Amino acid sequence: MEYGLLGIIVLIADIYAIYKVLTSGASVLAKILWTALILILPVVGFIIWLIAGPRGSSATV
Repeated sequence: MEYGLLGIIVLIADIYAIYKVLTSGASVLAKILWTALILILPVVGFIIWLIAGPRGSSATV
């Protein structure tokens, strides 16, 4: 049961990361590469994305 719950958490985290990548202001190539990394290496890709992934556009005043 614990592994199933862990799998659901990883799946939700990866879906969130892919959504954030696709809605970011990064180039199309960067979006494709980040999405592929997250899909191929779900846990490691998510951690790398948290550290170095494209950030959303933030308005500065």
